[in-house]
Amino acid sequence: MTKVYSKAIDKTIVVERIIAKTKGHQEGPTMVFFAGIHGNETAGVFALEAVLKNLNPKTINGTVYGISGNLSALKINQRYIDQDLNRLWTREQLEDLLFKDNYTIEEREQLELFRLLKQILKSNSGPFYFIDFHTTSSETLPFITINDAIINRKFSKLFPVPIVLGIEEYLNGPLLSYINELGYVSLGFESGQHDEIEAIDNCKSFIYLALVYTKIMSKELVIGFKAHYTILKSNANALSKIFEVVYLHQIRENDMFKMKEGFQSFQSIDKGIILATSNLKEIKSTHNARLFMPLYQNKGAEGYFIIKPINPFFLSLSASLRHLKFDGVLVLFPGIAWINSKKEGLRVNLKVAKIFTKAIFHLLGYRNKQVSANHMLLYNRERNSKTESYKSESWY
Repeated sequence: MTKVYSKAIDKTIVVERIIAKTKGHQEGPTMVFFAGIHGNETAGVFALEAVLKNLNPKTINGTVYGISGNLSALKINQRYIDQDLNRLWTREQLEDLLFKDNYTIEEREQLELFRLLKQILKSNSGPFYFIDFHTTSSETLPFITINDAIINRKFSKLFPVPIVLGIEEYLNGPLLSYINELGYVSLGFESGQHDEIEAIDNCKSFIYLALVYTKIMSKELVIGFKAHYTILKSNANALSKIFEVVYLHQIRENDMFKMKEGFQSFQSIDKGIILATSNLKEIKSTHNARLFMPLYQNKGAEGYFIIKPINPFFLSLSASLRHLKFDGVLVLFPGIAWINSKKEGLRVNLKVAKIFTKAIFHLLGYRNKQVSANHMLLYNRERNSKTESYKSESWY
């Protein structure tokens, strides 16, 4: 058991790995909420403890889990201790994890979570939904982050908050990227600044909306459902556009990075404005766009992101091309081939890659990449998506 403290409400609660589990009176979807993957982000933990422990099984269809992430880091209210737990979920890391004798603190946490995840998938029926709660070090609107799969887009659009996709192109090893590779709906909800009470309230509202949208609960049984929707819409300033990440300032080891004070996530910025300093040198924006998740804490390797809105026409076009599996046409070109017989990704000769712009690969969902001396390996989530499991859902 772990004591978790919230500065926002000056309260301490005691949680275990499974904060709460409610199995309903009827079969239905399985909803899994994660919180506290970063130990200084406690809002989701408090929201899950408050909401899920008060659910009545008689009002539930299916099964709902609330899971705490990095218990060791939550105990001391620190992002992580040895390693960022939300950067370890790669296939290579998981394969190594099963054969190691000595573990870091975060690897022990990961092993427990990995075994629990496998147990949940084995012992419950679908469709499965996975939601990971986070907060930011800067002031921010509440927002959703997703890997760029159509099932994620469609489900996320139900919520009255902005959506940011394509972050998998810039981050390696988030928990939700691994789950999305398995084919399930998975989204992250960033509810606000770490120690603001609004972040907890936003998480609570998001939980209720998610339970209703998946038909785990009836809207009529959620007291104040409209109020929860209005809270999120209002706190998001009625901004419900879909954005994509176009730039990340990566902090290298031993860099002396400092974000300029006063920036907020989703703030509009002009090209040339000073954003930060790195090793005492000014960093200026190279875009007319919006700033996203500026870093105002000691731990973290991402200084800030830049995002831009996506034209709805291109969102529709990409959905149509993916439905037609148009990426099968690309392998007809010299220098482009499937990585393997399962068609899990594309191997692209770097000389050929210069001909095909990044936008073309993005349309087809290829955002995650690995670059070697002569080739670029591109991966998407679309071909792995368990679309058939969700087609009968009302939101699809």
